[in-house]
Amino acid sequence: MEVLASINEPQMTEENLEKLRGLGGLEQIAESLGVDIKNGLTEKQQAIMEEKFGKNMLPSPPMKGLIRLFFEAFNDTTLLVLIAAAIVSLIVGVIEDSEKGWIEGTAILMACFIVSWVTAINDYTKEKQFRALEENSRGDEEALVLRGGQPVAVKVDDLVVGDVVILKAGGGVPADGLLALGEGIKADESSLTGEPEPRLKGPGDPFLISSSTLSDLGHFPEVHMFVIGVGGQSQWGKIREKLVSEPTNTPLQDKLDYMAKVIGYIGCFFATLTLAALMAMIWVEHDSPTTSQISSGVIHAFIMAVTIVVVAIPEGLPLAVTIALAYSSRKMYEDQNLIRTLAACETMGNATTICSDKTGTLTENQMTVVAGWFAGAEADELEGVRALGAALPAEVRDLIADNVATNNSTSVLKVDKDGRPLPKPKIQGSATEGALLMLAEAWGVDPVARRAAVFDPERDCAFPFNSTKKRSTAVVVRPDGKVRLYVKGASEIILANCAAKTAAGGAAEPLTEADRRALGTRLSKMADSALRTLGVAHREFPSVGDLPEGWKDNLGDLDAEGLVLDCLVGIQDPLRGDVREAVATAQRAGVVVRMVTGDNIQTARAIARQCGILTADGIAMEGPDFRKMTPAQVDKILPKLQVLARSSPDDKYLLVTRLNGQGLPKDQASWEEAHPGLSWASDRDLVLPGYREEWVASRGEDGGHVVGVTGDGTNDAPALKAANVGLSMGITGTKVAQEASDIVILDDKFSSIVKAILWGRSVYDNIRKFLQFQLTVNVVALILVFVGAVSGLGSPLNAVMMLWVNLIMDSMGALALGTETPTPAMLDRKPYKREAALVSRPMWRNILCQSAFQLALLFGLLYGGKSMFGLEHEGNYCTVWKLTDSSTAWDSATGDKADDGDFTCADIETSYPSCVRHGGGYANTDCLDEAGLLDYEDLDEKCFSSCYTYDYTHFTIIFTTFVFCQVFNEFNARSIKDDWNVFKGLATNRMFMGIIIFTILVQVALVEGAGFLLETSHLTAAQWFSCLGLGAIALPVGLLMRFIPMQEDEGTFFDSGAAIGGDADKADA
Repeated sequence: MEVLASINEPQMTEENLEKLRGLGGLEQIAESLGVDIKNGLTEKQQAIMEEKFGKNMLPSPPMKGLIRLFFEAFNDTTLLVLIAAAIVSLIVGVIEDSEKGWIEGTAILMACFIVSWVTAINDYTKEKQFRALEENSRGDEEALVLRGGQPVAVKVDDLVVGDVVILKAGGGVPADGLLALGEGIKADESSLTGEPEPRLKGPGDPFLISSSTLSDLGHFPEVHMFVIGVGGQSQWGKIREKLVSEPTNTPLQDKLDYMAKVIGYIGCFFATLTLAALMAMIWVEHDSPTTSQISSGVIHAFIMAVTIVVVAIPEGLPLAVTIALAYSSRKMYEDQNLIRTLAACETMGNATTICSDKTGTLTENQMTVVAGWFAGAEADELEGVRALGAALPAEVRDLIADNVATNNSTSVLKVDKDGRPLPKPKIQGSATEGALLMLAEAWGVDPVARRAAVFDPERDCAFPFNSTKKRSTAVVVRPDGKVRLYVKGASEIILANCAAKTAAGGAAEPLTEADRRALGTRLSKMADSALRTLGVAHREFPSVGDLPEGWKDNLGDLDAEGLVLDCLVGIQDPLRGDVREAVATAQRAGVVVRMVTGDNIQTARAIARQCGILTADGIAMEGPDFRKMTPAQVDKILPKLQVLARSSPDDKYLLVTRLNGQGLPKDQASWEEAHPGLSWASDRDLVLPGYREEWVASRGEDGGHVVGVTGDGTNDAPALKAANVGLSMGITGTKVAQEASDIVILDDKFSSIVKAILWGRSVYDNIRKFLQFQLTVNVVALILVFVGAVSGLGSPLNAVMMLWVNLIMDSMGALALGTETPTPAMLDRKPYKREAALVSRPMWRNILCQSAFQLALLFGLLYGGKSMFGLEHEGNYCTVWKLTDSSTAWDSATGDKADDGDFTCADIETSYPSCVRHGGGYANTDCLDEAGLLDYEDLDEKCFSSCYTYDYTHFTIIFTTFVFCQVFNEFNARSIKDDWNVFKGLATNRMFMGIIIFTILVQVALVEGAGFLLETSHLTAAQWFSCLGLGAIALPVGLLMRFIPMQEDEGTFFDSGAAIGGDADKADA
């Protein structure tokens, strides 16, 4: 198969012909394969060819399984550090307390497990979603082939080498092949080669390339192609296999990685201080500590240090990013954006430039009659043209409709092969003729039914459009015996051939010179508006006998003289209804919209002005001029370059790489490889797209643009890969383009691209909201734990409590803040620069003010909580000790007399928080008397095994108040700016309120039902409401702190119109 495929290399016609002759030509190839070219494959031969050469399916990379994606998710530094901390915590915890020591480490490992599974499931779901789209698109593509001499419709994927495919005008070429029937055919290979002009196919060039389109079949109603290359051996398959690139971090990912490292370093610093302080406390409390005291103290100090590291490491951050991206990608799918690369969600939010195609993205991709002259009636806009259907006399309307219906080789599909309605009518054939057919339908005329009623194929005759005569003609014998010629073609030629015009009532009247001048002016006006003009006319004969002999073969000049002009129409691919607003919205958001099109400069300018892309001082230029410029010259015009016309896919690639710097040669070797035959010494500053060192030097600190680029053709793939976000079209896009892209625009609309920008900004802001929330939690927790650990009372938040704060509240916070829906106000600011700080000035104000308030409140409770709440004990207070078995101590702490003992002790109290320390005094001194001991110093430390019952009320109140502070601060975190109403938009985020309620309920359940795990005591109703009220103060504090004036630094926003490397010269192209 490789030999066959090698004879069809693009743009190598002479070499291909030489190889083809070497193989004996088409007939010899077919004979060697055992294929009859006239009849095609038999079913048996088809099976043999499939087994030998394979099917026409693109080589899809194998889909990664869920387990593999799960393990790949661990390629995250934060997760790896967290896993290491969890393992250490697990080991040390079990050593210190075999009953409950495993809880902390196990729970941290569970957090890593949850983050990885969420990431893996999201990646897996996303890939399945795209493959489902692929399957759907495959299912809609069919080809007509000869099987056993009969035309049979088969799926394009099922084509094999040796198939004889029947191709029609306007249809795509589904595989590589050789022309077996037909000549003088024109093939549009621009999607693969970038050549703007169609190539003529025949004996001198019989090679048809997959993904090309047949634009003209000459005199043939259909042509046949012999398939020689399918799947990965076809040209489009080969291109796809080359689309491999190394994944790169987005600006947000880089910032989050940096933030995680900084927070981790701060946590380690606090952990080190705490470890040192607690180690010193061992000698402060014991003048000569024993080995057991030292080992116990070291383990306790290490546990607290590890806890602080666990608190500091933002394990909720990767989860928040995953949740925000996953949620947004699902919602974006509803907005017609299929996300193929998850990070593209966020990247689109800070896009600074969109390089958009014209056809199908900015326009409807359906040629439409938008203006014209109709038998004296004129219209200058689409609605006016459609309204003429009712305004024109029936005779005039029928005259034009009969011409459109009969003098036409194009069809309009309204349903798919299964009979389901298409989203919009699909034109098969000439787009220009399709515009006339749609006009007839807008006038209430069914072209198919009208043709069936007027045109008899046995009696009448149709002459398709001839590129030499620039017209098409249908000859119809009417029921009364009269003959009418329906003619349409190039407007200036039709007008020149007319001797009369149809008047308003339907009758013909002479065409005066004044009429010609007026109609000529009308045509010029439409041409100046970039409209394609077409003339429609007719001519009548009394009978068939008035026609020349052999008229069905050759009309001569009968359709080139004496015509009656019926209408002149202006045809255009109109703008989509929402494109002006969408372009204006993107520009308001600081995003430069550039049109990159293959159309001529006049059409491109007109369309760009209509949709607001081309401004008064903007530059519009053609691709051939652009690619001749030097990198420095391009940099001067980039801020004002808004339209690139007559551009090839290579021009689009050069523009994209010059804007964002991705893919530029990094050294002399790579530059010389990209530019063979040129000199590095003399040419490197003269040819596009330049090289990395020069590009960086010209940009300074701001760096390049974040570029989104649209593409639908196979040859757009390099530009799509070079862009920061590649946007392929879901309807008109080729498979190769979709594979190369990051986002598939399912409805091909530019407005959907603007929605992607909005969702991208929402992702960026949501992650910042969560970061603001989590940094406040971490600052307060770090300082509270550190101060408590080195104070006499101990840390009010133990490791298991912090586990709840980290895993549950952070995860819930990620869900609550990561799923906020976007607001239109997000498009009222410019995109952020790549190096812009993730935490803005207003965010730092919010974090510091909230942290100061919470620390003041919590330290007040720590040192004054006993008196404030009328508590009996301070700190975690041991009320009942367990005792070891000893001849001088008790073996029961329950109040019951031991079986082998002589006395009991029900209640021994000490004010010291640790079970291994003693002193302070006992509430029941009878115990000492009964033991025969005169002083508590006579008690050996072995008497105290562990604490049996604690009073945790003091620290439980601090812990609960801390949690409620975070709950109410979560409302404040919904705003990262100066919004006064932090409750705005809650109705659109039910998950937020659900999580707030859930968090409060879990807090109550943990304190009241799982005190043995968290080391908490039951709280009274009054204490619960007090904690709730104290936490709620975070709301008015959040309001008051917004009175502190703090604006974002304007320098953090990207100025898309700024000059590059100095002031931009004013240019006009």
